[in-house]
Formats: sequence, C-alpha cells, structure tokens
Amino acid sequence: MINTNTMFIAGHARLPQGMAAKSVFDTLTITAEVDRKYGVILEASCTLATEHGREFVGSLLKGVSLNDGIEEPLQALQNYYRGKATHALAAALKDLHLHFQQVKAEEKN
Repeated sequence: MINTNTMFIAGHARLPQGMAAKSVFDTLTITAEVDRKYGVILEASCTLATEHGREFVGSLLKGVSLNDGIEEPLQALQNYYRGKATHALAAALKDLHLHFQQVKAEEKN
C-alpha cells in the first residue's frame, strides 16, 4: 500500500571518469522517500557501485529535512565521503532538493 504522506524523488548528476559505477551508469542518482509535511528524508539510496557506499550515503541523508535546505548534508558529504563521486553526489543532492522544492510549489498551487 502506498503511503500518501510521503513522496519519492530523485536527483541526478554526471559521474566523473574512472569510477566503477561509470561502466554501468553515465549518471549518479540519489533517490529518497521524503515526508511531505516536514520534508524529512525517511530513506535514501544512490547508484554508487558498492553496497557499502550506497548504505553510507543513505545513512548520511536519513533524517535530514529538505525544508531546512541542504547546506548541512552537503557539508556532511564533503566531510565524510572521500571518494571520486563527492562532486557528483553533491550535484545529485542539489538536483533532488530542486525537485523537492518544485513539487512543494506545485502542491501549494
């Protein structure tokens, strides 16, 4: 059953050359299930090549409220993720946040 109190959104970014995931995907995607009212990320995942990397990014983003902006999670990515995909993850998170803001604006209208 679908939870109508949440939404599923995605953000995309191009992957840098030399990454393992580049052989499978051209872009990196972050997906998130987000609470509609508070903007809190309930679950998040991404298309990094390793399960460990996907779980790490998911745990880093879980509990973040997109209503509060993305400066703190961007800073957390910079501080704690030390892989080649740092910039792609940041860009995908910014894209996800943009999509969230667009959905919220559409819901207001």
